[in-house]
Amino acid sequence: MTTPSAELALARFPEGSRDQLRAWDASDEYLLRHLADRGDALDGTVVVVGDRWGALTTALRDHRPVQITDSFLAREATRANLARNGAEPDSARLLTTQDPPPARVDVLLVRVPKSLALLEDQLLRLAPAVHEGTLVVGTGMAKEIHTSTLKLFERILGPTRTSLAEKKARLVFCTPDARVVPPANPWPHRYTLPDGVGPVSGRPVVNHAGVFCAERLDIGTRFFLQHLPYEGGGGRVVDLGCGNGVVGTAVALARPEAELLFVDESYQAVASAEATYRAATDGPVEYGKAEFRVGDGLDGVPDGSVDLVLNNPPFHSHQATTDATAWRMFTGARRALRPGGELWVVGNRHLGYHVKLRRLFGNSELVASDAKFVVLKAVRT
Repeated sequence: MTTPSAELALARFPEGSRDQLRAWDASDEYLLRHLADRGDALDGTVVVVGDRWGALTTALRDHRPVQITDSFLAREATRANLARNGAEPDSARLLTTQDPPPARVDVLLVRVPKSLALLEDQLLRLAPAVHEGTLVVGTGMAKEIHTSTLKLFERILGPTRTSLAEKKARLVFCTPDARVVPPANPWPHRYTLPDGVGPVSGRPVVNHAGVFCAERLDIGTRFFLQHLPYEGGGGRVVDLGCGNGVVGTAVALARPEAELLFVDESYQAVASAEATYRAATDGPVEYGKAEFRVGDGLDGVPDGSVDLVLNNPPFHSHQATTDATAWRMFTGARRALRPGGELWVVGNRHLGYHVKLRRLFGNSELVASDAKFVVLKAVRT
């Protein structure tokens, strides 16, 4: 990436993945050009929110920025990109969306996320640290910045406007106003599951901002819940890409002896999964061990140590449609499963996951289907 001050070598994490997409886009370049044109020293505490692969944090490393991200992959990409470009180990402070934000923010740079809820949560958490002298600039592709985005900045921080588009990217300019009183933070959100979805029927679900379908049960998960392998006793079960954890929690309720591992690359998701599990299993029944882990799929899980993997893989990486994440999840599941262990997958019919499963496992069984979704099972031989 060419910036006003340097040429940067950048890569996504994990490197060498199937999608081979760039680690930056025109919105990152637009924001860095704007900051250079202003000529400001960027004094004080510089906070970068939602930096997708560390491009902004790496470019601003001389200012010792604080990065706040919900993505484990983005955080690891940032570490690698800082090192790749000769940055000192303490050149950036890397925080997650679950960490307390800085007490004072003098420069706030926001990569507008796909989730308006996540943006709302982050602005509300940062609002007490923002003052009238804070420089606030957002950036994103034009299709990611809507009237609702601008209204959110305005409602929480102060008057907001947008720039002209350059290379299909826009900037958001917000002027903090001490007279603006931010509303109470509505996140995390809690609701009760409907009937007809197996053991979790009528149980509570807790969703932090930004988690997929945070305000309702999505139809794909509902279909999966109706066809999960609830029989089978104990064993080690993984809810891979757990989201709010409702799938793994359903199996935990049906199999009190099972050991559950909930894993996702989103810090918000894993916090949601733990809260959902704790709320749903609160009662007289003793359940097996549950572990909650933020990470890259099944990395770190020993080979042949798992009996069952449950997976509803994403098929988007931000705005890009890709099967790279699903392929890594399936590959990791095959490695982690013991012989005879099973991978259960739900997905849209058109994604053709059965082809990938047959290529990896040598088998794929259709468990259930409707007009939109399929539930597939593959057995580790």
